[in-house]
This record gives sequence, C-alpha cells and structure tokens, in this order.
Amino acid sequence: MRKNIGHVTIHKPCNDIGHINDDGGSMADPSHQYFADPALIAFDGKYYIYPTTDGSPDWSSTEFRVLSSNDLHSWRDEGTVLRLGTDVPWADRFAWAPAAAEKNGVHYLYFTADDNIGVAYGASPTGPFIDSGQPIVARDAHAGRAIDPSVFTDDDGTSYLVWGNGVANIARLDDDMLGIDDTSVVSWEDPTFREAAHVHRHRDRYYLTWSENDTRDPEYRVRWAVGEHPTGPWQHGGVLLEQRPDRGILATGHHSLLRVPGTDDWLIAYHRFARPGGDGTHRELVIDSVHHLEDGALLPVEPSNSAISFTTVRPEHITS
Repeated sequence: MRKNIGHVTIHKPCNDIGHINDDGGSMADPSHQYFADPALIAFDGKYYIYPTTDGSPDWSSTEFRVLSSNDLHSWRDEGTVLRLGTDVPWADRFAWAPAAAEKNGVHYLYFTADDNIGVAYGASPTGPFIDSGQPIVARDAHAGRAIDPSVFTDDDGTSYLVWGNGVANIARLDDDMLGIDDTSVVSWEDPTFREAAHVHRHRDRYYLTWSENDTRDPEYRVRWAVGEHPTGPWQHGGVLLEQRPDRGILATGHHSLLRVPGTDDWLIAYHRFARPGGDGTHRELVIDSVHHLEDGALLPVEPSNSAISFTTVRPEHITS
C-alpha cells in the first residue's frame, strides 16, 4: 500500500526511499562518498542528515558534513560544517556519530571527538557551527565510552542527551542545551547493548532503540525496548532491524528515528555495508518506515534495496 504523507511517499510494508540501483550498486554520488551513523531531523519543511564521514581506515575522519533534502528522495551534500583541530581546538581526531537539535531558534550539533562528546551551535541547520569550547561529556566522566550522542526532546519541552558504548547513559540537558545536569544521569546496561542508543516517544510510551554487535559485523542490528519514562525502566521488545544476506544487505545499524512533521508516520535512518563491496568503514545510508502497533510493539523493519542518492558532487568546505 502506498501512503502519501507530505514530502515523502511511504511504501508499506517495504519503503524504498531513494533512487533504486537495479544492479544493487553503490550510492549515486559520483565521488563515491561514504557515510554512516545518520541523525535524521526535520526543520522548516526540509530534512537534514548529520552523518559520520566514512571511507577512511580506522574511522579516522576529522570533519562533519550535513546532507539536506526537500523530499527524502534526493539529497544534497551541504559540505563541511565543523572541523576537529580547527573549529574544535580541544580534539583533533575521530569525528564520529553526530546528532542535532533546534531550540528557540538556535541549532545545536552534538558530536563525538576522540572519545569525548562536544556541542556546537549555529543559526542554521547547515551551519557553520561554533564549538562551545569544551566537551559536554568528557572521556571517562561516566560509565562506558563517551561516544554516539543523540537528543530527545519530550512533549513538555525537556531535552535529554543520550550516549554511550558498552553502557547507555541519559541526562537532562541544561536550558541552554550546552551542558547536562550531572545529577540526572541514568545508566543502563544490557548484554545486547553495544552503542547508538536513541530515545523517542509515541503517544504515552517511550522507546529505547540501540545497536547490537560490532559495526564491522554483518550481524550488526537494531533492537528495541519500551518504557513509561524516558529514562526507563525498559521492557525488551526484540529486534527492530537486521541483515538480509539473501539480498546482500548486511550490518544494518546505528540509526535515528523521526516522526514526519504533521503526521503519525515514522522513519528510521541507518547505515549498512555499502553495496557492492562495502564493509565496516565503507557504509551507505538508508531510510525506511517504522510502524508502531496498537499494543505498543514496533513492527520489524523490512530493509530497502536502495540507499539514498545525491543530486550533486560534494562541495568544498563552507566553514570559514
């Protein structure tokens, strides 16, 4: 069944958002740029993805880029919006897994930098962003590794920072979004939790989703749990998204979820090994539908064949 919801056409139960490469090939970007760890948001009628720039050994990127789209089908690489070692003087390596939020007209970019989490701010979702000057979560300040931030804002306007590898942490963000209340930190451990914790709310239920296994493992996948509060406790729900080796789809994980504005339709953005020939450092981005059932369960996602495609060759740096 096809359902039109504003800027995006949802195909149920399988949603192929993007341009299908009939041969299962890689992204349409002629520069063969790879991306991972997508944070998908909507703002002012457009969609934005804040990813890790992939394709380098040992995930050694030192910059963050932004992708934009009017319709979720064709994407534009807006260029570099933050550079470690230049715009961020306190860290110069391992630019990973950003997240983004907007509050009171200010746009915030949360990012991993050398096992710390930083935050920068700007006037536009495409930057440039100004670093706050220090980590918002420093290395070893809390349980687990300080990587993989995401942001959840509840219906009452309270915003939370979620992060961690090995241990998931959630804390209330300060009103200025530039710090956390350390006394509010709640940690969660589970044998299936590896990284990429994400919280969202649907009606009166809260959902925690996360990645299991290593991103280099074809069995890298997304699991979910449900609770009555953004900090839990959590009741396991099962696997939300996983590989389909019969179709060459491997290592589906490190996701974000977004409610399409003005609707009750939800999307999941995630990465997988690029097709063909990808691996844990050569990944591509995919967007699919997520369905909440009346009993509170999440319907397992049927992964699309196609990755997102780009309309332009990536531009030069746009920061000063």
